Amino acid sequence: MPVNTVIAGGTVVTADDIFEASVAIDNEEIVAVGSRESLPEAEEEIDASGKYVMPGLMDAQTHVHDRSSIDTHETAGKAAAAGGITTYMDFSWMYVDHQPHKSPQSLMEGIRAKQEKAEGKAVVDYALHGGITDDQEGVLDELEDAHEAGVTSFKMFTGGTFPVGYGLINLVMERLGELGGVGVFHTEEADVCDRLLERLKAEGKGEPKYFADSRPDYAEAMAADTVIRSAQAHDAKYFGIHTTSRAAAEVIEGYRDDGSLVRGETCTHYLIYDKSEFDRRGNLVKIAPPLREADDVEAMYEHLEDGTLDLISTDHCSYPRTEKEDVENFWESTSGANQLQTSVPVFYDEAVNKRGYSPTFLVEKMSRGIADTYGMPNKGTLDPGTDADIVVFDPEETYEIDPADNFSKADFSVYESREVTGKVKKTFVRGELVYDDGEIHVDPGYGDFVAREVPNWSDKSE
Repeated sequence: MPVNTVIAGGTVVTADDIFEASVAIDNEEIVAVGSRESLPEAEEEIDASGKYVMPGLMDAQTHVHDRSSIDTHETAGKAAAAGGITTYMDFSWMYVDHQPHKSPQSLMEGIRAKQEKAEGKAVVDYALHGGITDDQEGVLDELEDAHEAGVTSFKMFTGGTFPVGYGLINLVMERLGELGGVGVFHTEEADVCDRLLERLKAEGKGEPKYFADSRPDYAEAMAADTVIRSAQAHDAKYFGIHTTSRAAAEVIEGYRDDGSLVRGETCTHYLIYDKSEFDRRGNLVKIAPPLREADDVEAMYEHLEDGTLDLISTDHCSYPRTEKEDVENFWESTSGANQLQTSVPVFYDEAVNKRGYSPTFLVEKMSRGIADTYGMPNKGTLDPGTDADIVVFDPEETYEIDPADNFSKADFSVYESREVTGKVKKTFVRGELVYDDGEIHVDPGYGDFVAREVPNWSDKSE
């Protein structure tokens, strides 16, 4: 009996290996990987000659349909599909729409509200982090319910608009140590950053380049150290999102002898740009935490290599250009940039073509590592029996990034006019072709919510 689809004649790239093979798909799952002759007949055969065939890539940090994004799950999902992202992780919040002027809701109400926004809209699969953004101890009683609902990671801010105190963080980490979930942290020392910002305002230093001075690397490192100490006291899993600096990465590295309980990531933009980009693009590259020094860019690669940093995400936010640029001072501009559609090709071009990394490095940091870190065993590989999330990627095609091609509602790209070599050609989610060379092939609502397990973090110190 024939299977649904065979992707034939391509070069398979996993997190561990590169080899010539074909991939058979049936009933939303991968059923076999091997020579074409060894695989069954198929209702449809797709020629992948000259192309890479990779596990669906993932994004562990995106903002969709809230104060940080004008994208809906439909537009974000289309951008993701065009960028080879088959599963992204969004945030639910304790303030309605993540708006500080609205009343807080419970953790579970926030989770349900975000799922309702995705219902009938999602184009690719998505998962949720729970956002603990209101300093109320009642959240401790909801953590088990969230785990049962498939939300097993929880973001907290130590600074910015929605900081929670170290006292609540400590209690949350105590409970997560019991439940096995992951504490996910935006670490910047609030008082340090707030006072520096006030001084810059008083001095009239509103040019975009001063944003980096308002949120220095040592403030990031200070907060990371404080929270990791709390996590370790309770044998809880700590994950540091969007690490930007050598200083913060070295804090994480210093605790990695703990092995299984401390992990971190960086983002594509911190691997591409340093803070000199403010001189060229102004507030378009205002992203929190800020772009750092050229040495910090190199530090991100060093720590991805040595395992201090496990993942690469985008921190995708979607705004119109006017909200970024039509301001007098940097503190009036929105923070963040859309990257779901561009992250994979931009990182591939920089890391593989320019720096000589293997394509397996991309798959490890942008697919398997994410699935492993966040408890999604059916994602991130091409193993038989797992979800048939697959990307067909042309490593030779060269093109220029143009925001006119955005599926996102955002009308700009921080990579505008950048020429890259390597392009996503086809994206499959659970065996269904959702994107094919510029066109979306599924209706909104095809994407599913991914209920995650409590992850088992292996000891990477050995």
